[in-house]
Amino acid sequence: MKNNYNPFEIINTILKETASLKRETDVRPAGRVISSYDGVVMIEGLMDVQNGELVRISGDSYAIALNLETDVTGAILLSASDSISPGDIVYPTGETIKVPSGDNFLGRVIDPLGQPLDGKGPIRASSYRDIESPAPTIFDRAKVDEPLFTGIKAIDVMVPIGKGQRELIIGDRQTGKTAITLDTIVNQKGKDVICVYVAIGQKTSSVARVVKDLTKQGAMDYTIVVTSTAGQPAPLQYLTPYAATAVAEEFMYRGKDVLIIYDDLSKHAVAYRTISLLLKRPSGREAYPGDIFYIHSRLLERSAKLAERLGGGSLTALPIVETLDGDISSYIPTNVISITDGQIYLEADLFNSGLRPAINVGLSVSRVGGAAQSKAVRKVSGKIRLNLAQYREMQVFARFDADLDDATKAILKHGAVLTEALKQPQFNPVPMADMVIKFLILQSNLLDDFDPKDAINILTNFIQIYKSKSGHKIYDRIATEKDLTDEDAQEILDEFKEYIAVIKS
Repeated sequence: MKNNYNPFEIINTILKETASLKRETDVRPAGRVISSYDGVVMIEGLMDVQNGELVRISGDSYAIALNLETDVTGAILLSASDSISPGDIVYPTGETIKVPSGDNFLGRVIDPLGQPLDGKGPIRASSYRDIESPAPTIFDRAKVDEPLFTGIKAIDVMVPIGKGQRELIIGDRQTGKTAITLDTIVNQKGKDVICVYVAIGQKTSSVARVVKDLTKQGAMDYTIVVTSTAGQPAPLQYLTPYAATAVAEEFMYRGKDVLIIYDDLSKHAVAYRTISLLLKRPSGREAYPGDIFYIHSRLLERSAKLAERLGGGSLTALPIVETLDGDISSYIPTNVISITDGQIYLEADLFNSGLRPAINVGLSVSRVGGAAQSKAVRKVSGKIRLNLAQYREMQVFARFDADLDDATKAILKHGAVLTEALKQPQFNPVPMADMVIKFLILQSNLLDDFDPKDAINILTNFIQIYKSKSGHKIYDRIATEKDLTDEDAQEILDEFKEYIAVIKS
């Protein structure tokens, strides 16, 4: 039987079939994981990777290249390190990490990667921004001359904050630092200011309490909470303030006024120190790496008041730093003090004595000063700091029961009334017009003959009566025009003199 088998025909058929197949090649530079521990991976063979570049590790794990050496790349993980093992292949992506942002994030609690943590479902992002971006240049900035009212008398009168300013809040543990920032957020209600609260390395219960308080006060409607808790890896804690700033910048570059609170940068510095030590970087003072100043300066320099040609938006930063035993000359506090535009120092002794907020007038300062105050507040706040400083100094002599002259007694009486007037419970913001009338009367010394506690009650009752009767026109004028004329000031003082005359009779 004749064999019809033709091998050449079969080969030609195979060649035709294989020629029609789509040929794909996947030639990419890649590295290999050497070790993985505590959120840090060491990678060998990864060429041409950039600092801050996102790299993908076999599967769906991602990391950020942070340490670039000749043979080894150190990266921080964005997920749990349990799924990473030596030998895993690492691919560069050529991208930097971006975070989602937009109006849909208002009222939500998210992690540094933009994932919701409040159980309210996914969030649809309207835009994405690089987690790190250059700070506005000098030519892109405008003068800080518009006040951002906190509603806290001691701050708005003595240590004013302007939109676009960076004002440090510093003090020991449990002295009311977070309370001041929450009061400031609450006072922005109805003022068209977006607020971003950044919790770095806080306990989950503490963050939940903050969210509960803001919700109760109706402040979550215009607030975004970005958090990394104490139980999360140090890399996520390190990235949190940068991610939150990117979220806030989206609103700033749209022409909005934004307030961002970093609670707190002491824990952020500790997280970065942990990462640096794991990456085997040389350590310096207090075991912090040499670039610890740079990580905070490049963060806080992103806060600014933008020029009108860029929309005129602003990003106001209130970073918090915790001190130990009131030592503001330690490493991290001095670093951040030198970066910011002033500081509000909360003293433990004042806090324990019942003065809330426990602001030390002598060590607190705003480098923007009167430029961040309205005309009305500026007119009534001139001598407050000086009077309080004199009072604190004279208190030392009064402790010895020495014979005091009339001038000293007058300083002590006036200082006691001022000190009592500056006390303020939490979540009780004072309107600007109320503040102006109160300190106008306080500076007139008309209350110095009363018991300090009675004097404040008298002042509060007078303002309520004054607003409801003859003074509502002047009150409304102060609130809208943010100015106080000499005629209006004299009329308020005359009305108050008549009021206390009735009380005394």
